[in-house]
Amino acid sequence: MSVVSAIIGSAEHVPLPDVVIRAAIQRLCSRTASRLSALGAAEDAAFAGRMMLRPVAEGAGARHDEAPASFFAEVLGPNRKFSSCFYKTDASTLQEAEEEALRQTVEHAGLADGQTILELGCGWGSLSLWMARQFPHAKVTAVSSSQAQRAHVEDEARLRGLLNLRAVTADMNVFAPEGQFDRIVSVEMFGQMMNWRKLMTRVQSWLASEGRFFMHVATHRAGSQLFDRLDRHDWIAQHVFTGGLMPSHHLVRQFDDIFAIEKEWCWSGTHYQRTANDWLANFEAHRGPIEASLRRVYGEETALLMRRWRWFLLATSGLFGYAGGTEWGISHYRMKAAE
Repeated sequence: MSVVSAIIGSAEHVPLPDVVIRAAIQRLCSRTASRLSALGAAEDAAFAGRMMLRPVAEGAGARHDEAPASFFAEVLGPNRKFSSCFYKTDASTLQEAEEEALRQTVEHAGLADGQTILELGCGWGSLSLWMARQFPHAKVTAVSSSQAQRAHVEDEARLRGLLNLRAVTADMNVFAPEGQFDRIVSVEMFGQMMNWRKLMTRVQSWLASEGRFFMHVATHRAGSQLFDRLDRHDWIAQHVFTGGLMPSHHLVRQFDDIFAIEKEWCWSGTHYQRTANDWLANFEAHRGPIEASLRRVYGEETALLMRRWRWFLLATSGLFGYAGGTEWGISHYRMKAAE
């Protein structure tokens, strides 16, 4: 990672062409994939053990979470889905891919009208607003650690007349909802959570007797990786996946005393690659308003943040597109409480 850090660190002062950045990312992916592919179930058990020594959330979220809502309005699709979309065809647009991913999430989670539903880590509300609209008799609670995200979800629910959606701001270290839920869903939040055992034990206690927990998370096919922001040589951990982890597809099985997997699905990493490429195209098409949005927050650092955002999008595309999308991808799990 030190090679990539040196290249990108240099680019912070002397911008480099995308071809150089992409080559550095490809090299990082090759080295990391080789290391992770050599890991097995024993290492997953050890990794899960180390997770137990950490709090649920360690200041989770990279610096990109601080960007204003107007920035995401320009970069993301119309549903503001800040997570992997799903492209059914080569011709699928970003909006179509957003909506297909939301449709599959609803199907895989086993959602239905009349349920009480809790979404952990709702982001800009794409799924919560979708669920509230699709199921008018359901009661949806959306949870975010961001005041800006909560306010956006509340405003959108009000504009759309969705009286069955409530948004709250909470720290996952201490979050404790009232009552129990028929379904609890989480889309890409668990990649920012460190102590899965503690959090999953809580999640199980929040479920009704026949409830189900659905998790959507980015994974590697074989090994789990921690993004340590204290590692000064790891630019990715410093500026992209700060305070997070990339689990293996099988890591969740280390917690089968809490949850039993009822059904699971895998999406090729090419879906996230195309998502990031579409976000990058939006970024390039709306550079003027994007720069204005960031300048209100970052001032003199705006040019640097513009470059880092492009690198984040290039890194996401390169990581999930590596080896034709076979190394890193998206895992879906529908789970029930272990007996």
